[in-house]
Amino acid sequence: MPLVVARTLTEARARLAERNVSILFLDNALPDGMGIDLLAEMTADSRMCRIPVVLVSDFPSPFMYAKAQAAQVCEVWSKREFVGASVRRIVQKHACLH
Repeated sequence: MPLVVARTLTEARARLAERNVSILFLDNALPDGMGIDLLAEMTADSRMCRIPVVLVSDFPSPFMYAKAQAAQVCEVWSKREFVGASVRRIVQKHACLH
């Protein structure tokens, strides 16, 4: 499975528009905005709404959890939970090859 990296929301939007994505690990704090806000755009898009998303945050708040649940995020992780075993588990559970 190829790995595609986006460092900003702008880059993420471009990557999502130009290719099929099997799973998205989305940092909530990006230089040009909040990852959680990208989820609203994704849920409104018929192609992107099916992409499994793991939201990663230094400080997950109840408000963020509520927004993530409304957007049907697979899981919310703290950054210390973003480790190889967790990535492997979620990829095996949710990812499909395009």
